[in-house]
Amino acid sequence: MNIAEENLNWDQYGNEKKLGGTYTDQKRQEFSELYQNTLNAISQYEVVKGMVVAITQGDVIVSINYKSDGLISASEFRDLPELKIGDEVEVYIEETENRQGQLVLSRKKAKLVRGWEKIEYALEHGEVLTGLVKRRTKGGLIVEVCDIETFLPGSQIDVRPVLDFDIFVDKTIDVAVIKINHANDNVVVSHKALIEKRLEGQKQEIMSNLEEGQILEGHVKNITKFGAFIDLGGIDGLLHLTDISWNRVTNPEQIFSLGQKVRVVVIGFNEDKKRISLGMKQLETHPWDALPETIQEGSLIKGKVTNITDYGIFVELIPGVEGLVHISEISWSQYLRDVNKHYKVGDEVEAVVLLLDRKNYKVSLGIKQLTGDPWEKDNFLATYAVNTKHEGVVRNLTHFGAFIELEPGVEGLLHVSRLSWTKRIAHPSDLLKLGEKIEIIVLDIEKENRRLSLSLKQLEENPWDVCEEIFQIGTIHKGTVIKKVPGRGVFVELAHGIEGQVPQQHAIKENGQEAAVGEELDCQIMKFAKADKKIILSHRILFDATLEIKTGGGGSSKEEEKKPHSGVKNAKKPITNANTAAATKTSYNSGFEAFSNLKEQLENQYKQKEEE
Repeated sequence: MNIAEENLNWDQYGNEKKLGGTYTDQKRQEFSELYQNTLNAISQYEVVKGMVVAITQGDVIVSINYKSDGLISASEFRDLPELKIGDEVEVYIEETENRQGQLVLSRKKAKLVRGWEKIEYALEHGEVLTGLVKRRTKGGLIVEVCDIETFLPGSQIDVRPVLDFDIFVDKTIDVAVIKINHANDNVVVSHKALIEKRLEGQKQEIMSNLEEGQILEGHVKNITKFGAFIDLGGIDGLLHLTDISWNRVTNPEQIFSLGQKVRVVVIGFNEDKKRISLGMKQLETHPWDALPETIQEGSLIKGKVTNITDYGIFVELIPGVEGLVHISEISWSQYLRDVNKHYKVGDEVEAVVLLLDRKNYKVSLGIKQLTGDPWEKDNFLATYAVNTKHEGVVRNLTHFGAFIELEPGVEGLLHVSRLSWTKRIAHPSDLLKLGEKIEIIVLDIEKENRRLSLSLKQLEENPWDVCEEIFQIGTIHKGTVIKKVPGRGVFVELAHGIEGQVPQQHAIKENGQEAAVGEELDCQIMKFAKADKKIILSHRILFDATLEIKTGGGGSSKEEEKKPHSGVKNAKKPITNANTAAATKTSYNSGFEAFSNLKEQLENQYKQKEEE
């Protein structure tokens, strides 16, 4: 019994004349049960069937045989333009009784519930559903299936690539549900899966009837850098780059377009892996059959460069027939590295046929043979005669010298000892750079062994012949410090580029500091050895009286020998005549012994000071 029944005062209707007499409690219970039995037992959030009992301009009233009817917006029945009273529809119970005591129904939600049920059933049992393509979106299409928007990826539309998605909009399409994400109510469908299922039977039939040499027709399904995939009507075959044409093909996109109809031949297949290899060039006459018999080994040919690689260039003799000019056959020079600097695709070149193998379709060509071996030329010995001067390029540097290329295929060795008269070169890279052009002179030639000995310093006179007169012992010269060597002192550059050594103790300046690189010093010649190309100098001797060296013979007293210098101005003056020079040389022979003793005394003094 509901609230309305409980609040009803039955006693005031107890007079039989008013309501058929007095109702007992039992009668009242029976009447209540009869009323309740006329109503449906419903639950909130379920889908039930209802009947349209009234239609207004904006609403539809639906009865579900409950104590009250539900009011639903007419917009939810747009898909039923011919809806009329008495029609049966499914509705969703949102509330059995709201605050106003009304029943709240929704046809839209009922359709969604039923739609999800159908989609889940289709995923589980593989059922095919039909949907309406609503619009295009990024990467695919939005398809309305069972009143639910689903996503159809572009890759799942067809077995062939689809370039224009717009042609599917507002059209119906059969799809299979392949994924449901309940977390965000996302459904993914596929039309391609249905096509592949239908084609599976065709694939088996095609594979069972395949034979090598069979000619088929198909459509270009996909294009890659290594070839094209051809749809043979349910199964794909690969048309490799090398089997498209007898001519060289570098970019299949320049030959094919998607969907293009092509004629191919089966050149191989694997039934287990369902792989088919196709060819197009095999349908044409082999170009080697058209190669003239006049082309033989030793023949001179003209052709176009079709490809450039790190190991050489390919030259087309006739369409479909190419020969390789190996990098070693391009130039007599062994230093040709970047072929692209000398040739480009499309260039017309001349070459000599070095090898012709018609059976295995191979041609080897040479370009350097057109000029001949430079070592075998008649005028080679005259051109590179001893003492002739030439310009060459530094091609290689080693610890013992540099290899200079005089012309392509002709190079000689420039030994490190022949780089300079005056400088001590530790490594050729100290003076030369790779790729640098220099002038040299030929010292020796061995044609049989293909050897040339070259020199750089012989381009000039030997300065040591002149220096012997200039750098006499006892003379004073200006020198620039060019380097310091621990334990050996400093090296100075004198006139004519001559280098001299100043021992460490003799490089001390008057202020007690060592000379620095780049500093200019006055130095006195202590030793000149032409054979060893060595000059020993001293700066300290110019201001240190203890380093004075005896210059005369026997008549001087000890006091005179120890007489100190009064500075550079009053120090030993440069020797200007031969007699004086000879006297000085004699005194310096004995002076070097004094220098050795003095060095030992100084070292002992330093040790004593350090101990103190």
